[in-house]
Amino acid sequence: MPNKFSYPVDIDQFETIRRQGKVYVDKTDMIFNLVSNYSYVFLARPRRFGKSLLCNTLHAYFDGKQELFDGLKIARLEKQWDKYPVFHFIMSGLKNCTIAEAKGKLENLIHTYEMEFGRDETEQTPGARFRGLIHRANKTTGKQVVIILDEYDSPITRLLHEHKNLNDMRNLLREFYQVLKDEGAYIRFVFITGITKFSQLSIFSELNNLNNISMIDEYSGLCGITQEELDTVLRPCVEEFAQHIGVSTERAYSLLKRQYDGYHFSDNSHDVYAPFSLLKCFNDKKPNDFWFEAGTSLSLLNYLEGFPIENVPNYDGIKLSATQFDIPCEDAATPIPLLYQSGYLSIGSYNQHTRTYTLRFPNKEVRCGMAECIMPILLKRTSLDNDGLMIGMAEAIYEGNLSQALLCLRAYIAGIPYDIITKEEWDKKEGRENFYKLLFYLVFSLLNTKVDVEVKSVLGRADVVVQTDNDVFVMELKVDDTVETALAQIDEKDYAIQWSADGRKVTKCGVSITSDKRNITHWRITDADGNVIDDKNFKE
Repeated sequence: MPNKFSYPVDIDQFETIRRQGKVYVDKTDMIFNLVSNYSYVFLARPRRFGKSLLCNTLHAYFDGKQELFDGLKIARLEKQWDKYPVFHFIMSGLKNCTIAEAKGKLENLIHTYEMEFGRDETEQTPGARFRGLIHRANKTTGKQVVIILDEYDSPITRLLHEHKNLNDMRNLLREFYQVLKDEGAYIRFVFITGITKFSQLSIFSELNNLNNISMIDEYSGLCGITQEELDTVLRPCVEEFAQHIGVSTERAYSLLKRQYDGYHFSDNSHDVYAPFSLLKCFNDKKPNDFWFEAGTSLSLLNYLEGFPIENVPNYDGIKLSATQFDIPCEDAATPIPLLYQSGYLSIGSYNQHTRTYTLRFPNKEVRCGMAECIMPILLKRTSLDNDGLMIGMAEAIYEGNLSQALLCLRAYIAGIPYDIITKEEWDKKEGRENFYKLLFYLVFSLLNTKVDVEVKSVLGRADVVVQTDNDVFVMELKVDDTVETALAQIDEKDYAIQWSADGRKVTKCGVSITSDKRNITHWRITDADGNVIDDKNFKE
């Protein structure tokens, strides 16, 4: 069945979206507020989060294209529709370039506008040419200029651990960006987007009138799809999606929330969904993992290799002040700032008394993607091995056969190389426990691609809940301890009680791993009342 709606899944051009009647969520009242109150603005958001569409919308607005905004909120607010010279630089074209290549591409971007406003041949550097361009545009039109820099940090992100190249690229861009500070009298509005902050780049070290709106409540929903927008203007899209996949509208909302929601960008943020994933889901009629596939860059993986990668899952639920994550990335002691600013972590909650934030993986899509990314690196098993494990465990769980799922997991663990953890760490009980808790965390996070799984943070816990339409499995892992202790903890902590009355079969399972065997050596599975269903002891 074809879609009723046309979704802009491969288009970020505002004019094209409007002229072709594609789905557009109207945020133009926020845009009007923004340009009315600020002159220099910086907004950080993850990749594929609508920054380029926002830039193109601002371009059309300052270009005076009033007809594109007919019927939108801004049409009732804006009375003048003045036309300004707009210089719109998309800096992503400069990534993965040598310094010489980046300089050439930057000069080509400037040349695009010099074809209209001319060039003084005495202007030799990108900064000098940019400065001259601003002056000539102002003289020719009698208007101040508007400057849009989209993805300003793209040329730099991959160079975080290449200090020589990072400094050379920074110097090239500093001379260009310095113009924004010097030529303020000729500038009507500056809008800069990116993912990260860089402390020594002139934008942040010298442009002291730049307003960073990235963590301001009022603009938390400027990019992305808010819960309110999904409940109102996009409700027909949700209803169509629900019809396509054969579930109720309420069930579709629950599925979408778990898969794509969870982004928060300020203390009292809107609840924000990943827009690319959400619209791609509507378009393809499948709730797949779209954002992580499109948003994960090689530069992130390279960056993570500079830190103990086994610590990454520990950041799910970590409590920090803003000075520990909303900071420049290049000198950070942990990967948390880049993970947050890139969208792999988001604000889960804010405590106004202690002024601390709890960061979390925002949703199922990101959690599963991180597990899939980390497992081959950390456990030295191929992606084919991992996929085989997930299929085997999922099939067994859907059949209600938890014992078979654990047999699959036991066979997988047996194939993990012994040198995956150093002898020094292995000799420490804490090191052994952390390794297997991490293993459980990654396996069951990745299993979430096929089965409904809730796995708690590695920090101090190893409990897992697996749900199907007919079953709820509540599991507890112990290292060098007994299944009796594991099952007792499930009962003492009332892990299973919330499902006792929902009509599904509740099963409890204690799992014991023995460090000298380096594998699961015992599990005991009971029903909700504690009656033993299966007891397998591999020590004997």
